[in-house]
Amino acid sequence: MRKRVVRACVRRASPSLCLRCIGSVPSPRPGTHPRRLRCASMVRPGAGTQRSTRSRSISMAQARRSIISTTRPDSASMSARMTSPEYPTRIGLEQALEIVAASAAQHRLPEESVVLGDARGRVLGMDVRAPHPLPPFANSAMDGFALRGADLPVEGERIFGLAGDVFAGASSSPSVGAGQCVRITTGAPIPPGADTVVIKENVSVFGNGVVVRAGAKPGANVRAAGEDYAVGDLALAAGTPLGAAQLAVLAAFGIERVAVRRRPRIAVIATGNELVPAGQPLGFGQIHESNAVMLAALARESGADVVAQRCVRDDPDALRAALLEGAADADVIITSGGVSAGEADHLPRVLSGIGDIRFHKVRLKPGMPTLFGQIGACLCFGLPGNPVASAVTFRVFVHFALRAMLGVTTVHEPDHARLDEPLHKRHARAEFARCSLRTDGDGVRWATLHAKQGSGMLRGLAETDALALLPEGEKEYQRGDVVTLWPG
Repeated sequence: MRKRVVRACVRRASPSLCLRCIGSVPSPRPGTHPRRLRCASMVRPGAGTQRSTRSRSISMAQARRSIISTTRPDSASMSARMTSPEYPTRIGLEQALEIVAASAAQHRLPEESVVLGDARGRVLGMDVRAPHPLPPFANSAMDGFALRGADLPVEGERIFGLAGDVFAGASSSPSVGAGQCVRITTGAPIPPGADTVVIKENVSVFGNGVVVRAGAKPGANVRAAGEDYAVGDLALAAGTPLGAAQLAVLAAFGIERVAVRRRPRIAVIATGNELVPAGQPLGFGQIHESNAVMLAALARESGADVVAQRCVRDDPDALRAALLEGAADADVIITSGGVSAGEADHLPRVLSGIGDIRFHKVRLKPGMPTLFGQIGACLCFGLPGNPVASAVTFRVFVHFALRAMLGVTTVHEPDHARLDEPLHKRHARAEFARCSLRTDGDGVRWATLHAKQGSGMLRGLAETDALALLPEGEKEYQRGDVVTLWPG
């Protein structure tokens, strides 16, 4: 019998695992096409990941891994196939994240060039090294007078002759000789012969004479050329998210365009016969659709472009068509609902017919029915239909996958808080509990878990400050116990 191999991390589950467990994985086998679907005619060429895109590790050090094998049932035994799926099920959070990490690393997004003004929030696609020193020349850190440090008085005071002025942006500067000084402004180049700046508040000026009192130090108030970056220094590493500070560094080097990872393209599909678009009246048993709106917003907050957002009835054919259409345009499909074991939950069966399922069901609360798979080169996340479970599993799995696809290398240490009240965790699954945060007068952060943790309660989701991770296993938590706050 053949065995299907899935990589899994053996380390203890923790939020920091998410960004440290992604390692390099093999490229697709020669002769295979990353977009080869069972219904290939419905997929436009070029959608999704370029075959030439190579995966890279974003971890600081290679994580230890174990190999988990699950036996594939004999194809002759149909009943065994139905009762024993060919993919992991009811797995732990750590193993689920490892499977997502391995798949996402194989789908690293290609680079594109954008002008610097459009690069905010993007992820740097390649290393940037300093093309010239920064600052490019020695300059003054203060307004004052540039002179030779060797001429400074050891005691008392000394009169220096004023040889001229130099201001920021000047194209030339007078030289400084023995016993001379030059008036200088912040940022102006240090004149030839000078190596020290005495601030203007510490001198007296009369005519062409400047009185400098003892106490100034040679070399003071001078920024050396290359003090910030020397030529060839690594200024920004590939995988760095570009914010205001990073854009300032690139601008200081005179970089006009920068290579960034293309934004992930996301298709959002909400399923359910009961869903009604906003603006339409509700009939019996109907609710206004909110999950697709929420998931699309979360995707945009994660740096993605939403290329499709739609609702589909609980119909296998309609769902199949929507998935194939999404796979043609998107890098990632996110569905909501239809993923559990009910009569109208068609996603597992439909997805297994047109793609592959990597896992189904995670020992997680909320989010037990979560499904992860792939249609060609398009990753597919089947999230639960309850809004809280949908939002939580997006943050835990989808946001994590998008960071890996973008090649993000920054690792934020997880935050922690102390429980404000005792808690008896009565189930074995890992749990993400919604909580409110406060900081007391001593600077200690406290987490108050919401009294109502129902996965269908939007109010609790809207009032949540953070998700507190409660690891697997029943446990009695005491007031003051430290819990981890999930990043993102």
